[in-house]
Amino acid sequence: MIGKESIVYSLRNLKNRKTRSMFTIFSIMAGITTIFIFVSFGLGLYKYIDDISSGSSADKILIQPKGIGLGGMDTTFSFSEDDLQAVERTSGVYEATGTYFKVVEVKQNKKIGYSYLISYDPKKPLLLELSDLNIAKGRQLKSGDRGILLGYNYMIPDKIFSKAYSLNQNIEINGIKLKIIGFFKPVGNPQDDAQAYVTNDLMEELFDGNLSYNWIVAKVDVSKIDNVVKNVERSLRKERGIEEGKEDFYAQSFDDMIASYSSILDIVVGFVILIALISVLVSSINTANTMITSVLERTKEIGIIKSLGGKNSEVFSIFLFESSFLGFIAGGIGVALGWFFSFIGGKIISALGYSFLSPYFPAGLFFACISFAVLTGAISGVIPAIKASKTNPVETLRYE
Repeated sequence: MIGKESIVYSLRNLKNRKTRSMFTIFSIMAGITTIFIFVSFGLGLYKYIDDISSGSSADKILIQPKGIGLGGMDTTFSFSEDDLQAVERTSGVYEATGTYFKVVEVKQNKKIGYSYLISYDPKKPLLLELSDLNIAKGRQLKSGDRGILLGYNYMIPDKIFSKAYSLNQNIEINGIKLKIIGFFKPVGNPQDDAQAYVTNDLMEELFDGNLSYNWIVAKVDVSKIDNVVKNVERSLRKERGIEEGKEDFYAQSFDDMIASYSSILDIVVGFVILIALISVLVSSINTANTMITSVLERTKEIGIIKSLGGKNSEVFSIFLFESSFLGFIAGGIGVALGWFFSFIGGKIISALGYSFLSPYFPAGLFFACISFAVLTGAISGVIPAIKASKTNPVETLRYE
């Protein structure tokens, strides 16, 4: 343990070498700030995934076409009513419903925009449960409704159009005016918050019945969900006359989708943290260089301390404390700056419509970053501290 006198001595030395100490603090601080920002946003994404996975989606599976196209864009693939019935007949499936996707023209005065028009069966709102969509204003669609539900951003001026829409107002879709029945709560990204929803019956009427399902959503026995997914794939292969391994579709449970997103997120977050760690490594080398220089400059001081009875362990503790203390200061400042930039960045991103990218600040993140900074400083100072503790007092007193 380092004594009180040694601590006072170390702090005085750091104060006397303000410029060098500041550069050392800055180098560690930059790495800690970067790590804090990346980790806070990464934790925010993990929290977002946890929040949506704890909703009413765990017992749903989604059947969709293979490929990279979005629903409504690929006209070469679709599900028929027979496909839907094959899914419904599958063991372990409680109910299933098809949904249509179409890219439509949305017009306000002279301004034209394009968005997805999505439909579902109000008697089986499985799509809304899968996507965790909830009403902010108005009500849900009912069978026979000729109105429309809109995403959250239609309520906000200058988000999609200059003027915000309100309940019972008409909105022009593909040249047809539809009454607004309700608005959904924000999902957290501009595309989802700009979508519109109607009943399957109204969608078929708008497009003269020339439609096929883009997705099929099924509610299943969650205790046997993996087997149910396999059974659904088997039923669809049989219905569509496709051999195993040549499927033009795939079925995923909600947990599988979350696992896929989480795996990609792990890679991205891991990569950016690796970049930040490289920055910390560079700063630790700089800290070690600073401490080695400090040892050389204070050679006579070390000789005097040892000649007055100072032990090797005490000299070692002095230099180790100095490097650790620099790490602590750097960690505190780095965490404060990291929180500030993350908080401001989160507000800006949220204002742009990407609220799902909000950072998350658990207490453990603050403690871990500061501890890591102290550890970085301590490790950087170990070799210089050992070098200082092993110096010969006679030789150091002769040192010029």
